[in-house]
Amino acid sequence: MKKTLYFALPLVGAMMFSGCATILDGQTQTINLTASKPKTVYINGQQFSAPGVVALQRSNKDAIINIKDCNKQLVLQKSVNPTFFVNLLSGGAFGSTTDYATNAMWQYDQTNINVDCK
Repeated sequence: MKKTLYFALPLVGAMMFSGCATILDGQTQTINLTASKPKTVYINGQQFSAPGVVALQRSNKDAIINIKDCNKQLVLQKSVNPTFFVNLLSGGAFGSTTDYATNAMWQYDQTNINVDCK
């Protein structure tokens, strides 16, 4: 009985305190920036080069994209990551709070963004 208890407690604890979206999707989202010519792009104040692939931290806020030398601003809107709902279906309220606390429950609505000035 004690052996089963020693084995089961850590396993149950790990399942309760893990979040599906955190484990499966991580705390970053890959965004593909496309451009016909090289551009400098600022996403939430952080500098990136386009064309290229960037890893954005997931957040409970929309991401603002500013293109250097171009009067263009794009908004990546956040939405709830569908993977987050796996916790609710499997009865993992603790996993849901983990996803919320790590911002893994959010995703951006676009993964391919053209940053050309038009």
